[in-house]
Amino acid sequence: METPTPARKSEETWAKKVERLSVSGASGEGMNMNVEGRQLTSPLNGFGQLWQKTYRVALSGVQVSPQEVVRLWKEKLPELMPADSRFYPSISGVKPGEIVLINASLPGIPGGMQVATGVLILYADEVSFSVMTPEGHPEAGFNTFSAADEDGVTVCQIQSLARANDPIYELGFRLMGGSRQQEAIWRYVLAKLSGQFGVREPQITLQKVCVDTRLQWAEAKNIWHNAVIRTSIGVPARKIRGMFQRRAS
Repeated sequence: METPTPARKSEETWAKKVERLSVSGASGEGMNMNVEGRQLTSPLNGFGQLWQKTYRVALSGVQVSPQEVVRLWKEKLPELMPADSRFYPSISGVKPGEIVLINASLPGIPGGMQVATGVLILYADEVSFSVMTPEGHPEAGFNTFSAADEDGVTVCQIQSLARANDPIYELGFRLMGGSRQQEAIWRYVLAKLSGQFGVREPQITLQKVCVDTRLQWAEAKNIWHNAVIRTSIGVPARKIRGMFQRRAS
């Protein structure tokens, strides 16, 4: 999927290199946990099998450019997400170097266990944007959101290249419905995006390929940063701290 775009300087489209993430200008009610001070993780740093998943939908019968689609996608990103996977971009929006906080619930766990994490906007231009995960996130890797003209029809695409960050997440993806929930999330996003342009019965396709079947046991230590574990400890601790602060005041 290639769409000609005006030449832009790399500093306008790519995030600057950072050793550790710093959250600023957070918007909405997202929990700011498990992102500040974390390093980024690529598929090389994860534990589980490496998967490439490509979700696509054609906006058939609609006259809209890829640029218009991606502009709306950036502006309405939080509204396009399902209720159990909320995105909270910074007040600066979807721009290179900005952080998007994520608060999600996990499948198959009694009590609706939450995970608070986030992603870095690694790249953004008129027809695409890519995010990269930090330590502790369920996956180590990238997601790219894009739109392109194919024979006069605008096609929207989400492509991920990632692997579970640690053994707990790998078990969750395989045995507790994590992979199915993930796939349902991105199908939902493309359906909602299509609906913004009047497409009522979008035909969404998913192609998935296991790029590497190996488990990287040297990365099992990633459990130390596991955002689910840290959220399950951190949320009650925040509530208790807040309770004592209210009593003290």
